Amino acid sequence: MDEGVTRRDFLRATGGIAMFARMQPRGAAAQRHEIDTLLEPIRRKHDLPALAGAVVYEGRTAAVGAVGFRKDGDPTRVTESDQFHLGSNTKSMTATVAAMLVEQGKLRWETTIAQVFPELKEAMRPEYRAVTLEMLLSHYSGFPNNSAPPGKTLLDVHRLPGTPREQRRAYVEMYLKEPPEAEPGTKYIYSNAGYAMAGAMMEKVTDAPWEQLMQRRLFRPLGMTTAGYGAMGTPGKVDQPWQHRVEGKRRIPIGPGPLSDNPVAIAPAGLVHCSMGDWAKYITAHVRGEKEGGLVTPETFRRLHTPPFGGDYALGWLVTERDWGGGRVLTHAGSNTQNFAVVWLAPLRNFAVLAATNQGGQEAEQACDEVCAALIGQFLR
Repeated sequence: MDEGVTRRDFLRATGGIAMFARMQPRGAAAQRHEIDTLLEPIRRKHDLPALAGAVVYEGRTAAVGAVGFRKDGDPTRVTESDQFHLGSNTKSMTATVAAMLVEQGKLRWETTIAQVFPELKEAMRPEYRAVTLEMLLSHYSGFPNNSAPPGKTLLDVHRLPGTPREQRRAYVEMYLKEPPEAEPGTKYIYSNAGYAMAGAMMEKVTDAPWEQLMQRRLFRPLGMTTAGYGAMGTPGKVDQPWQHRVEGKRRIPIGPGPLSDNPVAIAPAGLVHCSMGDWAKYITAHVRGEKEGGLVTPETFRRLHTPPFGGDYALGWLVTERDWGGGRVLTHAGSNTQNFAVVWLAPLRNFAVLAATNQGGQEAEQACDEVCAALIGQFLR
């Protein structure tokens, strides 16, 4: 399995979201009681096991809901506190913690791979020596789109020895010996490997694993108590939503386990899971950040939200325009082919919508699009 969702591909499906372009903000009454009623018809229409949504309105979580079942064929229902897999929405989290390290002087946006790993300078391809942190986080590093190095499979990456940090180091060393797909700094290439490299750089300068950096610098300060990594839940139990893969007309539940998600080597690109309420806490930090700061300064939030090489990809965010958002909006989606999650932020409106499901595939994408469109319609009139 692999992170198959690219942000430019995702924009093809946003026509429904744009339909609310002329709506204006309404009062800020909390509407938690309305969300499940909105979600359930969409879940049934697309025949999904579970579907969840959340709204950030006027700088706070205004609504959270979840409907359906944790596992196909099992009667256990999902709850608002259940965890959903965020996939590539993890990327902006990695970029946010990187920004904290930049503000603390442990890294610079211009810090290169060779500067962080001088011991690898001679072994790596010369094209990679000048690749910067900012190039990696904006997908302009030249690293390829494939998540497994040439001649390897994702199962091979799963089998790398050592701790997650040691596996990431071995993984990026393999990629540094392969030619870049394009000259660094010249072309957008969506790359999980590039984010793994950024995570390895963060680990080197802090002498701490990426997982620990996320907990200490992001999840704990924001009160994200449900945040974790990989497949949700306990092996052999239905204590969290199971993931589901679609093969033809068959839906296959995937139980939690070490091989039930992408390899930990690419965790900085897409292995975070959490409840919708906790994800909304993180999104709120970005919605408010350009004006109020918080995790980082307003200036740094604006840098995270601005494409550094032109185009439409910033640092973990795709940037576009929507009338309902008052102009510039941010979005991202993620999938490990067994889940789907998407978020839309409108900082100019102090507003965001989030949607997630525990199934991959086209129906999952369409359902989450419809949830976002419906929530925009409900909260912006």
